[in-house]
Amino acid sequence: MVLRARDVMTERVVTVWADAPLSRARDRMAEARFSALPVVDRTFSLVGVISLVDILRHRDDPGATVGDAMTEQVVTVQATTAVSVVAHRMRVYGELRLVPVVHKGQLVGVITRSDLLRARRAGGLFRRAARRLGGAGITGPMPEAMVPRGAGRIGGRPVSSLRVSDVMTDGGLVAIPPGLALDEAAEVLLSYRFTAVPVVDDRDRLLGIVSEADLMSGSTDGGRRTRASTVDGVMTYDVEVLHPGDPLTAAEHLLAERGFRVVPVVDDDQVLVGVLSRSDLLP
Repeated sequence: MVLRARDVMTERVVTVWADAPLSRARDRMAEARFSALPVVDRTFSLVGVISLVDILRHRDDPGATVGDAMTEQVVTVQATTAVSVVAHRMRVYGELRLVPVVHKGQLVGVITRSDLLRARRAGGLFRRAARRLGGAGITGPMPEAMVPRGAGRIGGRPVSSLRVSDVMTDGGLVAIPPGLALDEAAEVLLSYRFTAVPVVDDRDRLLGIVSEADLMSGSTDGGRRTRASTVDGVMTYDVEVLHPGDPLTAAEHLLAERGFRVVPVVDDDQVLVGVLSRSDLLP
C-alpha cells in the first residue's frame, strides 16, 4: 500500500494572511512553536509561506507585512501525492521544512519533516537516549532549546552591542551520543519538537549535529534502507560553531543570511556550552 500525503498531513493548519503585519506571523509562530507558516488569502487559497528567517531578514522594516517578506514560489503537493515524492522534494530543497497540500489552489493541509519521520519511525519512546550535559538523565520535559520560542532575548538593545552569551540558550542543554540508533534519534526530535540536536562525546565535546534532514536522507535512499543505522553514519560533522564571546552580528550572519536554524556554542576546548537559534534573534 502506497502512503499518500493525505495519510500523514496535518489538516488543522495555523495560517496567516498576506496583508497582516509581520509581527502577527511572529506571534503565531511563537504560539504554535512553528518555524514557518502557510500564507493564505480570504478564500483560504495559498499565496506563499513565511518563515522565521524571512522575519529576521525584514525586522528592520517596521511597516513590513507578511506579503512583503513571504516566499511566493512555494513547492506544493496534492493529497494523493506519494509520501516518497514529498520526502524526495524535501531532501532536494534543503531549506524546505513545510510542504503545503493543496486542492484547486486551496490549502487543505501541510506536511513537515516531523510528519515524515513520525510516519517512518518504528515506535516506542527513547527519551532515555538523550541526556542533559553533565550526565544527568532526562526524567521530565526537555528544555526549549532549539525550538522556536518567538520572544527573542534581544529586546530593544542594538545587536551590535551584544555577544552570543547574552542571548544563547545555556541551561539544561540536551545532546545525544554518536552511537545512538537512527530510530531513537528520530524519537528524540519528534517527542520534543526539535529540528536538530548536538552530538557530543562522553566529555560533552561537540562532534557534530544531527537534524531532521540528516535523518530523512540517512535512513532511506529512494525508498531503500541504507547501511547507516546510527547517528554517526548520517550526522553533519563539519559544523559551524560560535563562541560565547563572539559578537552577535556573527550569529546573525549564520542564522539570517546563511539560513542555519541552530548553531552550537562551544568553549575553547570544544565543549558544548550553549545553542543559538533563529528565535533568539527576534526582537
